[in-house]
Amino acid sequence: MAAVAGLVPSVFSSRGFRQYFLGQSLSLLGDGLRTLAIPLFAYHLTHSALSTGASLICEIGPFSLFGLVGGSLADRLDRKRLMISCDAVRCAVMTAFAIAYALHILTMPMIYAGLIIISISAAAFLSAQSSSIPYLVGKERTTEAVAVLIGAENFSNLVMPTLGGALFAFFGPFPALIFNAATYLASQLSLMRIPSLGPEAVHGLPSVRQVRNDIVLGFRTLLGDSGMRAQASLAFFFNFFAFGAFAILIPFLKRVFSASDRDIGFFLGIAAVGALLGTVFATLNARRWPFGRALIIAYAIDALTFLPVVITHNLWVAACAWAAAGAAGSFEVAQIIGFRLRVAPEELVGRVMGAVRLVVLGGLLPGVLLFGWIADHRSAHLAMTITAIGYIALAGVAACTPAVRNETR
Repeated sequence: MAAVAGLVPSVFSSRGFRQYFLGQSLSLLGDGLRTLAIPLFAYHLTHSALSTGASLICEIGPFSLFGLVGGSLADRLDRKRLMISCDAVRCAVMTAFAIAYALHILTMPMIYAGLIIISISAAAFLSAQSSSIPYLVGKERTTEAVAVLIGAENFSNLVMPTLGGALFAFFGPFPALIFNAATYLASQLSLMRIPSLGPEAVHGLPSVRQVRNDIVLGFRTLLGDSGMRAQASLAFFFNFFAFGAFAILIPFLKRVFSASDRDIGFFLGIAAVGALLGTVFATLNARRWPFGRALIIAYAIDALTFLPVVITHNLWVAACAWAAAGAAGSFEVAQIIGFRLRVAPEELVGRVMGAVRLVVLGGLLPGVLLFGWIADHRSAHLAMTITAIGYIALAGVAACTPAVRNETR
């Protein structure tokens, strides 16, 4: 019907994508609870910004490293089976967390170990997802598909932290842990209903030599494209500041604004409103403007709207500023991922995205360690102020980089 009317069909015209979106929306609701409950639990146990940030390192660090192997697997194995297996592992870990907490034996080393396993599984899952999106909806609709998936994530971040903050205040992390396990099960059931996620030819497990060659090919493709190379380099430094700031957010809110657990839940809910609006805007304007110019404008808005976070003495003004910056950030992410999926050769998407993730997430470890140390040994406010300055500097660098500014693909 849309084609008859001369309109580009929605990504939801694909039955496979509709089914996939449903399962991921449920899974993301559980993730929204976990991403609040685990850091809060870590902070209550340790009262350390660095220890709290370590949980983020365990969840993102292995993800970026194993993404190299995950890209090779996604381009060679049956993606549907790979994703179901990854969700089964994540479901088992979250169930183990819930049982250990109920038995009063859940410790930070156990959490760190479990998060590493979840991170590795997530790397393989997301590699398969990146490759399956063009397979389901076509390369020209990748930005829209990515945007609606990010929108589902931001919706869960809108609803679940507010609920999770209240639940944590009364019951601790148990409801979040058991609910997250249940949503991974729901995701598996949803994926089982999709006929295929590709690839057209399944080659089986790659050998060590093939994995090594795939990694080299992924980096060669990334570094050989000036647009992807420049954007990935900028993303490394943006993530250095972004992950550093997010890792100390809970200590920052508690120490600077004396926020309660419930206040933090509401703060994250308000922030998610902005992120959700950013993804809606990205969905409606997926290819309306040249990629480079749109990205530079978004970077500038992101940097300027973040400033009130470190200037204000009011928690809710800070929340609104964080939300405004998050709106620009969500728009950036949708545009950037869509750009990479359009530019990368379809048969190499998994391998290229694996290489990209290692580069862009490489800023995580130094950012979290440095900002956590500053927050613990100097002040959380100083650490967040450095982030604000860093955002402004990087927005200026992006505007002065021809390979970013002139990109139109």
